[in-house]
Amino acid sequence: MSFKSDILILGAGSAGCILAARLSEDPNTSVTLIEAGQKATDPDIAKPDMWPFIQGRDFDWDFVTTPQAGTASRSHHWARGKALGGSSNLHAMFHVRGHQDDFARWAELTQDARWTYASLLPHFKATECWSTGGDELHGDAGPMPILLPDTQTHPLVRAFIEGWAELGLPKLRDHCGDELIGAAANALMIRDGIRVSVADAWLTPQVRARPNLTIVQNSPVRRLIVEGTGVRAAEIQQDGAVELWSADRVILSMGAIGSPLALMRSGIGDPDVLRAAGVDCILERKDLGRNLHDHLLGAGNIYRAAQPISPSKLQISESLSYQAEDPNQTTGRPDIVVGCVVAPSAAEALDAPEVGEGFTLLFGVTHPTSRGELYITGPELSDPPVINPNYLQTERDRHLFRVALKRARSVGQSQALAPWVAEEMHPSLDELCSDAALDAFIAKAVITHHHPVATCRMGGDENAIVDAGLAMRGLDNLWIVDASVIPEITAGPIHASVMAIAESFVVNWNKRGELE
Repeated sequence: MSFKSDILILGAGSAGCILAARLSEDPNTSVTLIEAGQKATDPDIAKPDMWPFIQGRDFDWDFVTTPQAGTASRSHHWARGKALGGSSNLHAMFHVRGHQDDFARWAELTQDARWTYASLLPHFKATECWSTGGDELHGDAGPMPILLPDTQTHPLVRAFIEGWAELGLPKLRDHCGDELIGAAANALMIRDGIRVSVADAWLTPQVRARPNLTIVQNSPVRRLIVEGTGVRAAEIQQDGAVELWSADRVILSMGAIGSPLALMRSGIGDPDVLRAAGVDCILERKDLGRNLHDHLLGAGNIYRAAQPISPSKLQISESLSYQAEDPNQTTGRPDIVVGCVVAPSAAEALDAPEVGEGFTLLFGVTHPTSRGELYITGPELSDPPVINPNYLQTERDRHLFRVALKRARSVGQSQALAPWVAEEMHPSLDELCSDAALDAFIAKAVITHHHPVATCRMGGDENAIVDAGLAMRGLDNLWIVDASVIPEITAGPIHASVMAIAESFVVNWNKRGELE
C-alpha cells in the first residue's frame, strides 16, 4: 500500500510533535506524522518523581552502548522514548537552554547567525509558558508549561543552594537568564503536579482533529527509498505489512540515534560501514553517526542523612549548580555542574542508603570533548546498532570530572548542609588519595544524563550532514530536525534547545513559503 501527503514527518518525538502541530496550521497543507510507538498510557509517566524508575518499559527503545573503557568497562542503557512525545515521556523535565556562548559556537560552526542566542531567543520564548509570567527572557504564551518552584522546593535543596552562596557562588532566579553560572532550583515541565510531554502540549485534541493532519502510530520506519537526489518514499512497517508513504517534502525527526540509523539502512553513510552491514551505499556521507557525544553525571557523592528526608514534592532532582573551572569566575560559559538529588541516587557499583535516609550530589562536565559513533550492523530494524560514545577518552574530560567531584564535596562540607550530613559514604578516603584513584572512582560512578547529540551535525563545511537550514546535503527534499543536528552539546539538558530548533525551523518555513 502507498500513501501521499505534502509533508511527511518521520518521528513524533519532541521535535516531530512541534513540527506536526505547527506545519498543519496551514489548512491547505497535508501533513503526516509517523511514529514507531503510540500514545503513552502508563500512569507512572505523569508522576514527576517516577522518572528514574520508568526506563526500560514498553515505551522506551532502551538502547545499550558498547562496554566503555572510560567507565570501568560498563555498558550503559540509553533510554529513548518510543511514543508520541518521544523522550519527553522519560526525561527529568528540566528546562535549561544552555549558555549564550553555546549558541555562538553553533553560529560559528554553521556560518549562520540564525543559530546565535539572540536569534533563537524568540523561539525559546515561543515554546514556553513560565509559571512566573513572561519578560524579555521568558515566554508566557507558549504551549509548554514551565514551573519555577518556590514553596515546593525541598528544604535540603534550599540548604544546597545556601551552601553554594556560602562558597561565593551566585544565586540565580533560574537557569534561563543572562548568566548560567550559579545555583537555582530547577525549572520543570510540570503543570498541576503532572509531567507535561511535548505531545500533551502540542498535539492537543483540537490539533489532532485537524482534517489535514494524519498521525500514524505503531509504524517504525525501516528505510527511505531514494531515487536520484530525492526521497521518493519512506518504507514503514505496520502490523506485519510494508507501507510506502511519500511526500513532496520529508522531515526526519527520529532523534540522535534513530535518524542516523534510518539513513544508514537507506544506503546513506560511510561505504565501509554500510558494506559490512550488507547495505549498498547510494550516497556517501562518512560523518553520519560520528561526532556522537553525551553528558555524564557522577552518581555519585553519596551521603547518609543526619535527619529524615521527606519525599520530594517535585521530581527528586531539584537543583543544578553550574560553575567554571575557576571557582572565582561567576560569568561566562560553565565547565562543570553539580546537582542535588533528594534521594540516594547511585551507579550500580555503589551502595547507598535507603530512600529517606540519604541523598546524592551529582557532578559532571558541561562540554565533554570525547567523541564517539554509532552505526548499523544490518539492514533491518531488528539488527542491533553499535553505540559507542567513547566516554571519558580525553584528559580534559577526566580533569574536569575530578574538579566537579571536588566541588561537590566542598558544598557537602558547607555549614548550610551540615545539619543534613551524618556521613559521606562515597567516595572513600582511599578513592581521594590521587588523581588515578579519583579517575577509578569516577569511572565506576558515572551514568548517562541522556543527552546524545551530533550524529547528523549541522555545519557550514561540506562534511556536515545538514546545512544551516537543516537540509540534508546531497538530497533535494529531506530535512533533519532533532537533537542529531546539534553540532556541540549545550551546557545543560538539551530538551529546551530541541524545542527551539523545531520552532525556529517552522518560523523559517513560514517566512519563505518553503524549506531552504
